[in-house]
Amino acid sequence: MATEGAKRQPKYQRIADALREAVQAGRYGPGDRLPGENDLMAEHGVARMTARQALGVLQSEGIAESRQGAGVFVRSFRPLRRQGVRRLAQSQWGEGRSIWAADTEDRTLVVDKVGVTEEPAPDRVAGVLGIEPGSAVCVRRRRFVLEGKPILLATSYLPAFLVAGSAVTREDTGPGGTYARLAELGFGPVHFREEIRSRMPSAAEADELELSAGTPVMLICRTAFADEGRPVEVNEMTLDSASYILEYGFDA
Repeated sequence: MATEGAKRQPKYQRIADALREAVQAGRYGPGDRLPGENDLMAEHGVARMTARQALGVLQSEGIAESRQGAGVFVRSFRPLRRQGVRRLAQSQWGEGRSIWAADTEDRTLVVDKVGVTEEPAPDRVAGVLGIEPGSAVCVRRRRFVLEGKPILLATSYLPAFLVAGSAVTREDTGPGGTYARLAELGFGPVHFREEIRSRMPSAAEADELELSAGTPVMLICRTAFADEGRPVEVNEMTLDSASYILEYGFDA
């Protein structure tokens, strides 16, 4: 039955499966060039569009990337393992360490395109923060670039009256980041909630994250709560799905 099922697969999918197996078996390593459209047409007796679709499957899965004028190559970027529980522990940011240190190890991370403004709260954010729509919020926007590869866009919203005059309103919030500064203000997070979704990126997101065609993004919306369940931050993140492994470890 499995063989019959395989025969019913579109030709481009069968070719993509074969290429994927070759990558997983190590016949093509990180940075290696995969067979081009002409090679696949000759080897499998298919039309150019079929060969192009097969290579497109591997690109959409994050296995391969296209380099203009050079071909399609096995991705050499090692996905980041995002440790969703450990990275947010108070022992991390409470001791002046970035929550990213739990993920990146010795890899080079750069935060660029940082912007801090005061804006009216969007309705969706106001509802979560428990403030009136249009109330002033401190908005922190930034992009995270790992080893030269943009991997995440983040926008945080905090009630403006809560953080007014503090380092949270500056581009560099200091050791331990925003959560350490909130703790100094008496509103240190004691609980977090993350909601995860997936969709295709907007044109602007694809440009900012330098995504290959067909690559979806993951959306993580994190809410930080202080004592007595008081929400103090909403952080909306857009992740390059091909650059991440989401890991959550917790006791039974």
